[in-house]
Amino acid sequence: MKKIDLMYQTMLAELGQRSLDAAWSMDFPPHGRFTPVTVKQRRYWYFDIPDGSGGRTRRYVGSADDPEIAARVEAFKAEKDDFRARRRMVSTLTREGGMVAPDRMSGDIIEALAAGGLFRLRAVLIGTVAYQTYAGILAVRLPGSTLMTGDTDVAQDHAISHEVEDSLPPILDLLHQVDQSFRPIPHRSGAAASSSFANRQGYKIEFLTSNRGPDEYLDHPTKMPALGGASADPLRFLDFLIRDPVRTVMLHKSGIPVTVPDPSRYAVHKLIVASRRYTDGINALKRDKDIRQAGTLFAALAETRRSSELALAYIEAWERGPGWQQAIKAGAAMLDALGKRSLIEALSTGFREVGEEKPLPV
Repeated sequence: MKKIDLMYQTMLAELGQRSLDAAWSMDFPPHGRFTPVTVKQRRYWYFDIPDGSGGRTRRYVGSADDPEIAARVEAFKAEKDDFRARRRMVSTLTREGGMVAPDRMSGDIIEALAAGGLFRLRAVLIGTVAYQTYAGILAVRLPGSTLMTGDTDVAQDHAISHEVEDSLPPILDLLHQVDQSFRPIPHRSGAAASSSFANRQGYKIEFLTSNRGPDEYLDHPTKMPALGGASADPLRFLDFLIRDPVRTVMLHKSGIPVTVPDPSRYAVHKLIVASRRYTDGINALKRDKDIRQAGTLFAALAETRRSSELALAYIEAWERGPGWQQAIKAGAAMLDALGKRSLIEALSTGFREVGEEKPLPV
């Protein structure tokens, strides 16, 4: 597996910090501009933002004679220069550095949700769009066959959604900023609440949450007060995936700060979910992608000396009981020869490093 040069790793770290800093000052986004307007012989500042259809939205800022506003206008010029620099960094990291950018629809959706406060409200990006960020986190080039997706999955812990006492703006308003054709998908249970949304082209975004209760709740959407009117589908094993997530930056436009699962947890979780998918149609394709992603991450974790992290995640999952152990074994049995060898190597090394002994699944 080819590693990413240290120069690009350093650039990604700098981009992540600068993107996070920029996310705190979104009142005047860099794609807009300050415009001086004279009214009755007095000058005022307005801020123009393109509305996406050739027009603009104009926001009043204040008098041009106000020194604080004058300072803000000057600061905006520096921020816009930084915005352009960050866009160049994103381009360099994806074109030369071997890191991965999302497709435009995924990037635009996550940008809109992030601006609305999704990650501030402790949601976690999961699925293939999250997996794409592991090229930067692990500093390895990911094979293209593991990167394709046509949807976005977001998870939030049920308790967090109820406890933060804050919410995204209406979820459809955010999605309509990207594509007016987004609509709620009727829930399979017949409930009025929606946990997923799709546009005219079939691009889908789904909200998920963990389920530790009886299986009877699995087919019913769960109310999530922090998700702007969206509900979430409860799923087994999800609490393991989204525990102790990590911050990184998505390489879209000028960089989007996001929160994703720890790659070791992601890899173990993929073995589990692969074992529970049906073997026909789209489920078979998803299962195969799950296994390819898991095998790639096992190899990356072994090569980047993060075997102890994988071992700790594996031990936690294994100790949750026979059902988890059976799922891990079944998923591991689907790995190809290289994936099995990578898993054995990483776990054997990791067990030694953490001073634990556990049975290998393969």
